[in-house]
Amino acid sequence: MLSVFSTYLKLGFHHIFNLGAYDHMLFLLALSAIYTLGDWRKVIALVTSFTIGHSITLALSTFNIIRFDTALIEFLIPVTILFTCITNFFKLKSAAAKQPTILSLHNLMALFFGLIHGMGFSNYLRSLLGRGADTWLQLLAFNVGIELGQMLIVLLLLILGFLTMNLFKAKKRDWIMVISSAAAGIALILMMETNIF
Repeated sequence: MLSVFSTYLKLGFHHIFNLGAYDHMLFLLALSAIYTLGDWRKVIALVTSFTIGHSITLALSTFNIIRFDTALIEFLIPVTILFTCITNFFKLKSAAAKQPTILSLHNLMALFFGLIHGMGFSNYLRSLLGRGADTWLQLLAFNVGIELGQMLIVLLLLILGFLTMNLFKAKKRDWIMVISSAAAGIALILMMETNIF
């Protein structure tokens, strides 16, 4: 049982922490852009909200409780990135002046968008899952692995932001603007590349 958990934990970690998951990485980048290294508790709460969301739909789709159009999900994932970037633009002044609270609309947004991203993970996981009593354990381990990978990605982004703002004296407002603009541009390209239209 421990070896099954370890195997699926590693699969979850490597699924999110690799360049093939760049769309999910991009969402994490947009989601954490308004935070600094000193906000690590708030970022943990934010990433965990996202994990809870994608864990729900990942479980529901894995057990065939919900079905969805894959092309639609591939379109909606960059939509979540773009929408997050747009909300960052509206928060430029307040994010630069004060720190966002731990429980906020940002967390609810992360939870909701996690539901969409969970459907994006599901096809990959279904191809890996064994059949039998271990399915719940495999699902749990995979989600824990994704959570750990997400935490590492966000930590690296926060460190990069810290270095940029402290070593290169960039303003927080400029950091948010550049990161969110870049993520929004890539999201628009991803949206246009989908087969939804």
